[in-house]
This record gives sequence, C-alpha cells and structure tokens, in this order.
Amino acid sequence: MNRELPPTPTNPLPLHHDLYLIAHGQSGRPLIPRWSMALGLAAAALLELALDDRVVIARGRVALSGPAGRTGDAVADHLLALVAAAPGGDVRFPIRQAAADACDLTRDALVSAGVMVRIVERRMGLLPYSRYRPAAIAPVLRASAGVRTVVEGWRPPDTRCAAMCGLMAVLRLEEELCLDQPRSRLVARLREIADTGSREITQVVGVVETLVTKPAIPISR
Repeated sequence: MNRELPPTPTNPLPLHHDLYLIAHGQSGRPLIPRWSMALGLAAAALLELALDDRVVIARGRVALSGPAGRTGDAVADHLLALVAAAPGGDVRFPIRQAAADACDLTRDALVSAGVMVRIVERRMGLLPYSRYRPAAIAPVLRASAGVRTVVEGWRPPDTRCAAMCGLMAVLRLEEELCLDQPRSRLVARLREIADTGSREITQVVGVVETLVTKPAIPISR
C-alpha cells in the first residue's frame, strides 16, 4: 500500500519572516532570547539574498554579485547597503549590524502583510502597551511545515529548507517542530539536513552559532 505524501508546503514569506513566526509560536511571545533571534533573522535574510544570487559568500567574506538594487524588504535592503559599503568584508559584520533592527523590522513587515496583528493592552489597568500575535494559525504552521516533512523523511530538502534547518538547530527551536523525538536527536537531524545545503549555508549558520555563544567577539569590516 502506497503511503500518501502530505501536500507540498508553500512558502510565500521570506525566510526570515518564517523564522520570526517559528521563534514566536502560536502565542506571538518570543521563545528564545531577543539577540539570538535578531542574529538568526539577519542571517536568514542574508542567506536568502545568497540563494537569490544577490550576494556571494565565500571564505567568511561577503560581496554583492551585481548592483545592489532594492528588494522591498527592510532587513534585506539594509544588508545589501551594508555589504555594498564594505565589499568583500567579514560576513559577520553585516549580520551583527543588521541584527540591531531585524526583530522590529521583521515584525512590522508581518503586521503590514496582515500576518500578525498589534494588540494594545494595559498593565495594572493603567499603562497601555503593545503586543503582537499571529492573525491566524496557518502561517505559523506553514512556516515550519517544510522542515517537518523533511525531518520525517517525506521529502528531500531543498537549499531553503536546509538553511532553515541549520538556523533552527543553532537557535534551539527544534521543539517547535512538535515531533515526538528526543531534542538531541532532532538537533542532530537538523544539522545533518543543513549540511546537505550549500557552502554559504554552512558558513552563515556557523557564524550565527559563534555569535550566539560568543557575542563579544570583535568584528572588523
């Protein structure tokens, strides 16, 4: 009897938008430290630029592959400007610089797209404050669906999925896959899938892991 494959997950959102949704879950509350998330978002946006042949990453250096142009995404455009200002520079530099605003810019883009909504509440019934949550559960589930089907062996990974697997592993978001496996086994599987991707993925994921664990390392352009 043939086992029926699940429907192919669609990924209409940029890689860093999907990562933001995964890192906030269904409640909209962050599941990992903000700085770790910010580094992951900047790295995801840079990897998407590399996958789209907008930048070239080699031997720990990054440069534009053509005119900078604009993508329409605030995080990606910031990265392109940083790379254009320091061509051939250390890949860690634009990731750390773009990370400073990556969380807010990504959230604002998701709100503008209607994927997340802003809710105003009051502390102690007096002081208003804003929080954000997904407008619907479908985009949150879809964000990790591709990784889930690959981890379970339903499909071979593409480069985008390999990138997400690597980032989820180093940011320790494996529990968001909601799979009945030990966390250590899931992390090992995510790393294994990431290793099937491109050299750019290996380099950038390694950079994120280094910056998350040793954030005080000085970085030159």
